[in-house]
Amino acid sequence: MTTLENDVLKVSIRPKGAELTSIYNKQTGIEHLWQADPAVWGWHAPNLFPVVGGTIDNQILVDGKPYPMERHGFARQSDFAVLEATPTKAVFALTANEKTLAVYPYRFEFQIEYRIENTVLTIVYRVINPEARPLYFAVGAHPAFAVPFLPNEKYDDYYLEFQKEEALERHLLSPKGYFTGETEPVLAVGNQLPLTTDLFDNDALVFKNLDSRVVTIRSRNHDRAVTVSFPAFPYLGIWAKPGASFVCIEPWLGYADHEGTLRPFEEKEAIRTVEPNGFFETGFTIGV
Repeated sequence: MTTLENDVLKVSIRPKGAELTSIYNKQTGIEHLWQADPAVWGWHAPNLFPVVGGTIDNQILVDGKPYPMERHGFARQSDFAVLEATPTKAVFALTANEKTLAVYPYRFEFQIEYRIENTVLTIVYRVINPEARPLYFAVGAHPAFAVPFLPNEKYDDYYLEFQKEEALERHLLSPKGYFTGETEPVLAVGNQLPLTTDLFDNDALVFKNLDSRVVTIRSRNHDRAVTVSFPAFPYLGIWAKPGASFVCIEPWLGYADHEGTLRPFEEKEAIRTVEPNGFFETGFTIGV
């Protein structure tokens, strides 16, 4: 376990998946990350790579050949090496190996950097392509924030505040986790989405056309909050197990397949490219 700490924050990251396991506010005594109850949902904040969401028949198609690919990719199940560790910064890396090449035939290095400053945790995703051909990928975050913050509160005391006024419209998913092509309104024009125990009865809320790039978890009872800022991520998932005491705010570069026939990976909707011998970098922040 790697720990970052300053006067306000204490953050822990485990090598499996380079996954955050704790975002603890030392000044308020609040643990802001879901503590992965295996009876409910056994993750804290998985990192999604090289796909986001589900793929048709759990496969990707590269150079005409199908490869098995689990939902949200293999990074969250992989052991990362620690490249750098200081009291306030850590860099983790997953490099292509025999196991990854069997399911994703690209050589790559996927780095995840965590650093803290004052009340803000910054997460940076870096994808490095050492080959003389393009590398195709998707990447995303899946942090689960503990709600309510305080023991004397209820889940429905909380709401999500969007940066801008939005007419929220979700893109619907099939039982297998593929987009159906249908949409459904979630919120008329406004910037507050109440958290209710039945909000996620029909799976995640997936938004592809948000104007906002900041979402804050707020309580009606006090001014403590968690803010997720994702300026370079055009897609957002919001999800929780129905009735569970957390909410996931998920910035994505990429998303699940639509129902239909498996397409070549490089033609997958919302796919990203790293040019030959190049690299890609993006990030987001969590403020408490």
